[in-house]
Amino acid sequence: MRTESFHADDLAKALRRSKIATMPELKRALGTEVDVTVFRKLKQLAYRTSYSHRGSYYTLDETAHFGQDGLWSFQSVWFSRRGTLLDTAQAFVENSSAGHFAEELDHLLHVGTKEPLLRLVQHERVAREPVDGLYLYCSLNPVLRKRQLLARHVLQAEPTLASSLVKPEVVSDELKAAIVLFSSMLDEKQRRLYAGLESLKLGYGGDQRMAEFIGMDPHTVAKGRRELLEQDLAIDRIRKAGGGRKPLEKKRPKSSPESKN
Repeated sequence: MRTESFHADDLAKALRRSKIATMPELKRALGTEVDVTVFRKLKQLAYRTSYSHRGSYYTLDETAHFGQDGLWSFQSVWFSRRGTLLDTAQAFVENSSAGHFAEELDHLLHVGTKEPLLRLVQHERVAREPVDGLYLYCSLNPVLRKRQLLARHVLQAEPTLASSLVKPEVVSDELKAAIVLFSSMLDEKQRRLYAGLESLKLGYGGDQRMAEFIGMDPHTVAKGRRELLEQDLAIDRIRKAGGGRKPLEKKRPKSSPESKN
């Protein structure tokens, strides 16, 4: 019987040592010139390929420490919990509250996304809508897409919101409804920071005016404004669902032996 001369453990050791590696580096570690041999051994390991650099880098699952956005990088090579660039771009578009322009997604994913986004549209995995002369990439789901477009129109109008609030009568009911809906889609801290930002633009009395406009306590607006000024933006402090004080559990008194008689 022919003895197995290549071992997956050799690949694992090489990847643990260097964290990431290319196919030529893995072939050297395994002692082979054949790509198929490396792939056969990689299948025995839990591994991932990069979505940047045309998927030419490999790493072990145990090495990649993904952030809240599902991304991890080492030496400017990017990996995604979602796998390929196409799958990652689609997930970012789907999960965005206001869709994404290609340039925005380039910044978030640290790679060019124009071509992948066009492929996603062609394969009917995402939709795109014209907004201010650019294409906004949105969810294929019509309900989600409508919400994303509404939120995007609010964001596009955002620079003029503060000046409009100086004279509340100039704010249309449609814009006010859109802003209220947009703020309701943000989490607790994002909503507070958004209100604080607009309050800063308004200047004196901005906390009260923003609070009245979007239905928020003035003290909460003031807290958001202070956090922006102090750059106190730690993401992990955002209250998650189920956070806060736990409700007291009512305990039923145990019945005494006499009461059972």
